[in-house]
Amino acid sequence: MTAATHRSAEEIGRTAAGPRELPALGEQRAAADLTHVDTVLANGLRVLAVRKPNVPMVEVRMAIPFAGDDPLHSATAEVLAETIATGTRRRDRVAIDTELALIGGDLGTAVDPEHLSVSASSLASGLPTLLDVLADILTEASYVDNEVSREAERLIERLAVARTQPRVIAREALQRHRYGTHPYTREVPEPDDVAQVTPELVRALHADALLPRGSVLVIVGDIDPDAVTGQIERALSAWSSDKAARELPSLPELAGGNLLLVPRTGAVQSQLRLSAQSVSRTDSRYAALQLANLAFGGYFSSRLVENIREDKGYTYGAHSGFEFTGQNATVQVEADTANEVTAAALLETRYELGRLGLVPPTDADVESVRQYAIGSLLIGASSQAGLAAQLLGLAAVGLGAEWLSGHPARIAAVTTDEVAQAALDFFAPSRFTGVVVGDAETLAPQLRSLGGVTVESSES
Repeated sequence: MTAATHRSAEEIGRTAAGPRELPALGEQRAAADLTHVDTVLANGLRVLAVRKPNVPMVEVRMAIPFAGDDPLHSATAEVLAETIATGTRRRDRVAIDTELALIGGDLGTAVDPEHLSVSASSLASGLPTLLDVLADILTEASYVDNEVSREAERLIERLAVARTQPRVIAREALQRHRYGTHPYTREVPEPDDVAQVTPELVRALHADALLPRGSVLVIVGDIDPDAVTGQIERALSAWSSDKAARELPSLPELAGGNLLLVPRTGAVQSQLRLSAQSVSRTDSRYAALQLANLAFGGYFSSRLVENIREDKGYTYGAHSGFEFTGQNATVQVEADTANEVTAAALLETRYELGRLGLVPPTDADVESVRQYAIGSLLIGASSQAGLAAQLLGLAAVGLGAEWLSGHPARIAAVTTDEVAQAALDFFAPSRFTGVVVGDAETLAPQLRSLGGVTVESSES
């Protein structure tokens, strides 16, 4: 028997007549019909319940507006999120964990400057228990002194590590450069602030800010949407207030301008972070802008990735994408590079931004990103957890299942000319600002000669 020989990918992709042709793109599946109920309960909580019975499970997602301008708000909110499920008047931490385990469930919380988020799941048969535990922590969380102290100490350790990470440093620098002292910039509290948080402060924040009016609960799974809405209303009947949860103040419009070089002495890599104002998902241009973004840097076959990763090897990864905050939207461009190629990577990024408008995507390019966009949307919504996450992001800005169901058709209707116009209108290099974080002594001479970059006066 003759031993099989190994063939390279290039050899596999070629025939005697030349490169092997790629198969044609298949027909795109239609979006699923989402049987749902979208209503507001008597306590002001919006409930979006969707039937998706592919597995006998339920996924619950909740977003509670949780903005605050107190200097210790960010730190107190982080401690609250870490300790809200560590005990109530009726259950201690062990009891909560045990009841969730018995129904195949889990429950987690997280907080950012905009929302306190709750993620939970269980077997569909265990939903009454899951809702009872959820109601218990929303109305009766005890924040026992030793639990708050222990979790605060752990949080301080994690924050100390996080604040040394280049991506965290770059994100904070971008936020300060874009929005100054706006509350939205307080994403990672200072360890010293966390050390000042007391159980009394956490309990006071819970009573004052953890409110149903203006909040959203999404439930997806093997449920009857009508019946489960009544079940949720009964379970959460004790969670009520005349006040509304506090929304984050509107962000200012982002203007283009110079990039800021933020010194990070001794760093061997740099972080490029560019940002420009975009449009919300309800804007008629959004679908075209989404496809333009994919063509620029939104997936692996994009122009930016092809240029600074595949062709020139300046970075292991480059990406562009949207950030939605309330009704505000921005587009971000990110890449991490070695110091010696940082200026060149910035030059090529600016070049690709300009080229997208001046040499727009072709019909074939647009069809490729169209298929990717619709396919990604459908894949993301194919699981209960993915669908719940997508719907929560939409519901938090007033949208719902109808928007999600109708978006594949909007993407399918976009023309190549509309993508070209979106590229010209939104990806012009002059619309972007941002930061470069790295060793200023190494980077400043090249970036100054490149132009459009100012140097922060001192390391922060």
